[in-house]
Amino acid sequence: MKKPLVALVGRPNVGKSTLFNRLIGERRAVISDIAGTTRDRLQGDTDWNGVIFTVVDTGGIEIHNPKAGQSTEPLAEDSVQFIPQIRAQALVAIQDADVIVLVTDTQQGVTAADEEVAEILQKSNKPIVIAANKADHHKAFDEAMDFYTLGLGEVIPLSALHGDGTGDLLDRIVELFPPAPEYGSEEEEDHLKIAIIGRPNVGKSSLLNKLLGEERAIVSDIAGTTRDALDSDIQWHGQRITLIDTAGIRRRGKIEPGIEQYSVLRTLKAIQRADVALLLIDASEGITAQDTHIAGMVLDELKSLIIVVNKWDMVEKDSYTIYEFTDKIKEDFSFMAYAPILFISALTGQRVHQILETAMSVYEERVRRIPTSELNRIVREAVARHAPTSQDLRKLKIYYATQVRVDPPTFLFHVNEAELVHFSYERYLENSIREAFPFAGTPIRLSFRSRSGGLEES
Repeated sequence: MKKPLVALVGRPNVGKSTLFNRLIGERRAVISDIAGTTRDRLQGDTDWNGVIFTVVDTGGIEIHNPKAGQSTEPLAEDSVQFIPQIRAQALVAIQDADVIVLVTDTQQGVTAADEEVAEILQKSNKPIVIAANKADHHKAFDEAMDFYTLGLGEVIPLSALHGDGTGDLLDRIVELFPPAPEYGSEEEEDHLKIAIIGRPNVGKSSLLNKLLGEERAIVSDIAGTTRDALDSDIQWHGQRITLIDTAGIRRRGKIEPGIEQYSVLRTLKAIQRADVALLLIDASEGITAQDTHIAGMVLDELKSLIIVVNKWDMVEKDSYTIYEFTDKIKEDFSFMAYAPILFISALTGQRVHQILETAMSVYEERVRRIPTSELNRIVREAVARHAPTSQDLRKLKIYYATQVRVDPPTFLFHVNEAELVHFSYERYLENSIREAFPFAGTPIRLSFRSRSGGLEES
């Protein structure tokens, strides 16, 4: 079912991201006192009185003073060049929204920038409510009434930081939703979620835009443009897929404190939310230690992985280049030898169509379940080919195995003594399972339970 969409808009640095985090109940948006921190649209679902809807945070609508030729708010130096794109992103969110929340600052009162933003919103013909933020005391609640002069609608004083007044805001938002049969409060069924990850400036946002067919994320040659993890839903052959764009992850020593550091944490959380990760590698730069480090983070979270070599159009090639590059990847990523490898160009669209097809195939492998009889046949044949070695006159005995879960596939082996399982034999058993069922792109877990009840897990 389609969910109502609420857009949080306003001039920079009025607390939109703080309010966004408060409404969705988690710290997903990067928060900073520096105006211009939020650059792209950011969205998340929330539930109020049984109604599920989507909240979209936006970059501030920056208004330039035509006389002074300067912006009305001090912006971070590296954000100034993105003002037109930030504004465009906010306007797209307004166009898509069912209800618009104009976030203002009661401590500063009504400003010329608020009036100009209000003028933009009046042309939208959408239901609007004003969230007079930073009303942290009774006097501020009275001052919030000044925002009625904007002529947009009801003014609700609140403190996004402390949560005061947010319940009143949510009540009003739900009241303003249009009565449409396609809206509902039922939870969405499970579906494929793909995180696009990699070092800065490898083409993550360009790939996202190519897959979406629209300019959903800001694209720039400047590394670090994307700071937040962004969710976008698409339909692919009738199936819902969520794409999560993320900030680039630098080497630990090169991560700047503050906004960039928080962005890395958001990327790690995005990996945790995803089923499949697309690790983008810059073909023009080759494989770096940081690429393998990021892959290791995916493995630590037991997520599925596809290695995507981007900017393949920029590489001078002969008939052997792709094979040499593939061999290099297999060598450097030997700890994830099951990961498929794709060579694409997000810029030209070369082979981009293979990505969703491969991701869906990997997802199907991730939720594959092997019948117990078939699994035990594989294990018996593996033991017959190569019996486990003895340790101190004790020999490992495998009684039977079962698959206890999917996502990721997890196998429980009932044995005489779990401590007798050597890591090399465990790897042998995993490879034996993969010979019959490759589980492409997906890590699998093997656990061993002793007859006495002890458990060892990989």
